Amino acid sequence: MHGKRFTGILIVLVATLLAGRAEPSPGIQGLWRTVDDKSHQPRGVVRIYQEHGQFFGKIVSSFDPREAHEVCRRCSGALHNKPIIGLVILRDMRQNGNEFSGGTIIDPESGETYRCKMTLEDAGKKLSVRGYVGVALFGRTQVWTRYTPPRGMRETGGE
Repeated sequence: MHGKRFTGILIVLVATLLAGRAEPSPGIQGLWRTVDDKSHQPRGVVRIYQEHGQFFGKIVSSFDPREAHEVCRRCSGALHNKPIIGLVILRDMRQNGNEFSGGTIIDPESGETYRCKMTLEDAGKKLSVRGYVGVALFGRTQVWTRYTPPRGMRETGGE
């Protein structure tokens, strides 16, 4: 009698767990639409990808055709005068639950590099990206949205 009761409870428990399982968020990898800090209009598209257990983000397109041939004049070192399209702006990010941190982000406009912290939100549809100096309290945040390119759109600056 106890065996049938245990089996019945186990079946109910498994069914409850399976029914209550939410769809996992799609993760951080993929295309993200960025925004301009001043105008708050869409600025470009960043592809986030994983390499050796860390996450990186590369600018793959701009919504302003005039920026297609821009270079990072203010960037220093190996990134100086490199094309903006194809520039890896996110580096060495590591996942800790729903947060990604431990890496850096480059602002191509100023050429400055900041520590970075990112958090997936809205079931993976939004990415809160915070660049900061020292502690996260001193910085600025942008909210990027997951991006699906129009049919036929070609990316530049591939991995």
